[in-house]
Amino acid sequence: MILNHRWGRIFVLGLLYLVQGLPFGFQVHALPVYLREQGVGLEAIGYSTALALPWALKFLWAPFVERFGGGQGSRYKWIAPIQVLMVLGFLLASQVSPDEHLGRLMVLLLVLNGLAATQDIAVDGLAVDLLGPSELGLGNSAQVVGYKMGMLCSGGVLIWATAWVGWQGAFLSMAALVGAVAVMIWWMPEPEALASEDVEPIVSVYSIIQALKASLYTPGMGWFLLVIATYKMGESFIDVMYKPFLIDQGVTASQIGLWIGTWGMGASLLGSVVGGVIAMRFPLIRLLFIAGIIRLIPEFGQLGLAMNWVAVEPQSVIGISLGEHFAGGVLTTIMFATMMSWVDRRIGASHFTLLACVEVWGKSMAAMGSGWLAVRFGYPGTFGLGIAMGVGFLLLLIPLLRRREPQSRARPKCDLV
Repeated sequence: MILNHRWGRIFVLGLLYLVQGLPFGFQVHALPVYLREQGVGLEAIGYSTALALPWALKFLWAPFVERFGGGQGSRYKWIAPIQVLMVLGFLLASQVSPDEHLGRLMVLLLVLNGLAATQDIAVDGLAVDLLGPSELGLGNSAQVVGYKMGMLCSGGVLIWATAWVGWQGAFLSMAALVGAVAVMIWWMPEPEALASEDVEPIVSVYSIIQALKASLYTPGMGWFLLVIATYKMGESFIDVMYKPFLIDQGVTASQIGLWIGTWGMGASLLGSVVGGVIAMRFPLIRLLFIAGIIRLIPEFGQLGLAMNWVAVEPQSVIGISLGEHFAGGVLTTIMFATMMSWVDRRIGASHFTLLACVEVWGKSMAAMGSGWLAVRFGYPGTFGLGIAMGVGFLLLLIPLLRRREPQSRARPKCDLV
């Protein structure tokens, strides 16, 4: 069976994460461009990122997903039905015109994000069940690459293709893609957990919640949560306003879809693969620091565009955008591998979900405030603050560089500080 082999597990996990990236990719890449073309203000564009709220709140229902769809051989209890509902959601969205019923479309995007976030809980649990310690780098490459492939499809390729297939064709294509993966999962038997540790299962929601609370009090966890919360904040300040900035500079939506939504996402995918490979060979905290430094380089390029130090020309925009996406992809995969290395496998889905929600809260708060900042301080001020936050993340990592990293996923030793 395909899931009994390493590359089979990586492939299936990648497909599952891919379908989860479709709603978010449309919201992040397509919606801001459309709203700005319609004359919507920067603050409203920033606030539209609240449609991803389910990704920040999924820890609230993660224990229930863990209890009623956790353990060996039962993750599919959530995954397969949710994919059917996602197909229905995309079919409904295909019947909504964004010009006439933008509010309805945004509600559907909120619901689709909720479904994708719930599936993510079960898929994260499946990944924790199936991946051994030596597979964390590859597994998190599958997670990040798969998710970004979904974003590439919905926020890049399909939006670029709307000139020919229209909005309806884009949503119908997403429904077909999710449906194909759902059929594959429906007929694929789920294997038992392959990790070697003997893990005593937790069988009640109360016990899962208590174990989560206990994990928060392990030494060093508070500092690690601060690192998780801040690693994307600066990047989010810049990214949400970068596309409206380009629109205001005369770059067309089609060019943005091709350069950033498609080519940029390709660079991000390459960065995620590179991050997964090196995460298997070097200490993760050290890699986080190096990747954080590299990410600052293209962000200074984005600031240069906003400050007119660099001309807004195709060559400069493409080069800076590709560099930013590549560096972000490397950093994200390394961070997710680090997070998974700390997970208590008894509550794998809930514990990883909690860490992931901290990451989402950090970048979402920055994203929602980016429009407010851009109105008051302009694009240069917003991009400059994003760079400052990136430097702050590096400063938080300094105390961790000489500390011992956790070695066991069964009982994470959070003794970095």
